[in-house]
Amino acid sequence: MSAVALTACQTGSAQSGNPAPATETQQQAAAAVSDESGVDFLRGSANSNKADRTTGDRAPEAAAPEVKQKWVELRVANAGGLEPAVVNGAGRTVYWFSDDPVNGGVSNCNGECEKTWTPITVAKGTKLFFPGIKRENIGFIKRKDGKTQVTLGGRPTYLFTKDTQPGDIKGQNVGNKWFVINPEGKRATAPAEAPTTQPAPPVSGAKPADSVTFFTGKNFDDFSGNNFATGVKPSKTCADLRGGFKSLSPDGAVKIWSEPGCKGKSAVVSDDVRDTADLGFPNGVQSYILP
Repeated sequence: MSAVALTACQTGSAQSGNPAPATETQQQAAAAVSDESGVDFLRGSANSNKADRTTGDRAPEAAAPEVKQKWVELRVANAGGLEPAVVNGAGRTVYWFSDDPVNGGVSNCNGECEKTWTPITVAKGTKLFFPGIKRENIGFIKRKDGKTQVTLGGRPTYLFTKDTQPGDIKGQNVGNKWFVINPEGKRATAPAEAPTTQPAPPVSGAKPADSVTFFTGKNFDDFSGNNFATGVKPSKTCADLRGGFKSLSPDGAVKIWSEPGCKGKSAVVSDDVRDTADLGFPNGVQSYILP
């Protein structure tokens, strides 16, 4: 759950100047960060970072491996009624295999197995987008064929070849060994089964955000229907959004408001928020400012 501090209704009267609307031209406010894997981690989504839609997770099935590994997205979503679950950039559900040891550094799905359960792999230079997932939950292992496979919570990740549409979960509980994965690398459950949590207190000393990606859909959804995302660089001047945005992914602390002009209900957020209704913002965020 997000780190957040709620405050009572206030006004933006202390701010000077006119609010500046956020625009899609402010995408890619955060630079890519690489680690020893050679993968470039980028905040926001594939769409908000303007990833080539003919490559990566959305490449044609017959595309070359190097085309498919241009970018990979792991994002929070609702998959077949399970929430939070993880899907890729094409909306396909991500799974884990109970025969793989947690933090064991190996995959036990090879050969014939991987023809049905496709490992999610990356290569040096792959861009990895992870809206709604904590960076520390993402890792990598080396497969028997030398490829690098992405892990969540120490569990290798896979796609199921029989899932053909976004939201399909045909692989759920296959052989009592395959399960939809959640952002922490555990078994995804239906919302009614998920534990009820309250917003965490604000992180002490959280740095002001350099960039924030706002999504019109909850669960960082910017590809279903008319949903979209916008990347912004917040400042000490209040800025309005074009309507209500129902999830966000900041790289530090940002103050959000329920109404334009930094008015109405407010909250200080320093972590991903997959549904602003959980913070008492049923109509989404409509303006923001640095705290």
